[in-house]
Amino acid sequence: MKLRFLTGAFAAVLVLAALSACTHFGWIVLAAIMRWMAIILFAGYALKRRSLTVWIFLGIVAGAEFGYDRPATAVHLQVLGTIFLRLIKVIIAPLLFGTLVVGIAGQADLKKVGRMGLKALVYFEIVSTSALVIGFVAISITRAGAGVHLPASVNAENLNAPPHLIGDLLTNIFPENIAKSVADGQILQVVVFSVLFGVALAMVPEPKRRPLLIFAESLSETMFKFTNVVMLAAPIGVFGAMAYTVGRMGMGVLFPLLKLLLTMYGALAVFAALVLLPICVALGVPLRRFLKAAVEPVTIAFATSSSEAALPRAMEQMESLGVARETVAFVLPTGYTLNLDGSSLYQSIALVFVAQAAGIHMSVGQTVVMLLTLFISSKGTGGVARASLVIVLALVTSFHWPMEPVFLLFGIDQLMDMGRTAINVLGNCVATMAIARWEGETAPFLHELPHRVATNLENAQ
Repeated sequence: MKLRFLTGAFAAVLVLAALSACTHFGWIVLAAIMRWMAIILFAGYALKRRSLTVWIFLGIVAGAEFGYDRPATAVHLQVLGTIFLRLIKVIIAPLLFGTLVVGIAGQADLKKVGRMGLKALVYFEIVSTSALVIGFVAISITRAGAGVHLPASVNAENLNAPPHLIGDLLTNIFPENIAKSVADGQILQVVVFSVLFGVALAMVPEPKRRPLLIFAESLSETMFKFTNVVMLAAPIGVFGAMAYTVGRMGMGVLFPLLKLLLTMYGALAVFAALVLLPICVALGVPLRRFLKAAVEPVTIAFATSSSEAALPRAMEQMESLGVARETVAFVLPTGYTLNLDGSSLYQSIALVFVAQAAGIHMSVGQTVVMLLTLFISSKGTGGVARASLVIVLALVTSFHWPMEPVFLLFGIDQLMDMGRTAINVLGNCVATMAIARWEGETAPFLHELPHRVATNLENAQ
């Protein structure tokens, strides 16, 4: 049944392509009917799949078609996208507070593990910063956002604010009233407060630290579940946002999305080839055996768009390579908070895409502040689906940039989330091998089976 619906949808799309090519002969109405038939068939397939990803894609297609056919009506559907964005925005402050506090105060054990903690932190910051820079360079080269032409009224409305000097930008990072920062959507100030709060909490004795840490853990987990609940409304929100965007700006606005998608996957490939691979070679990692062990958790992450879904298998596979259990247990979970390379790369690409689409030309000082902000805020990105998009939305709101390009990011976020999550997991597997090498472990770097594994096999025989 699923195959029948899908085949029918693709057949209708093929007919659509042929008819659309003939619209200049006056077949416009017939072409529109065939397009809606294709959408209805795809809706039937979505009903059978019951997959949020499929429904979001359906919302994209139906919204684009409605905006193309009825632009005068479609521009009034902005309210659907706006409501959805408001629900996402309400998540931002508590999510960042919970994840950053847990990520910092929860690592009080770094004092106990000493060298391992320091080496891990240095490694995480260097590699994740490399990902940020590669993403920034990639989108600066391809300029995928430059193909999005926002109406003049949108640009004027958002760009008439007086320019800020770097001193003003740096001053505005620090909060004077955290409640006011949350109410005004000053995400930079929320991040700084959360970091300082986490550092202070880590200095508190264990009996008094534990209750607040448990609260922060519960808060972050609750907000992730809250995000999942809100995302159930994503197909409706995406439909309204896409209908409004296409109705106001035309179908041409969709073409830069393919360029953006190719930009991100190209940047991820460059990051893997120029950063992760040289690290493995320099450390003497047996590449074939490592890739064989990493492919399963990376595939799980790609398919589910969730780093957390791949964590148990990743830990098991790293241990099978001979990495000590205590190393795996420390590096992988810590990396899931502090070393999300794919998410860092995506966030820099997405934020610059929004700036390019809005025609915003950032000075060197503003660019540095943006990258520093991403450097900090990316550490609060959870290893779950769509958390990076929440961070991007928060920064766009904080910078007072137009929201229209963000609507487009929602449209292809699932496809982008799959790639960045896979790199998150692969990057943390490489990080585990790096810390193992620096801790003097030898078994993971032997080209034959680790001694522990070989002994287990002998005992089994």
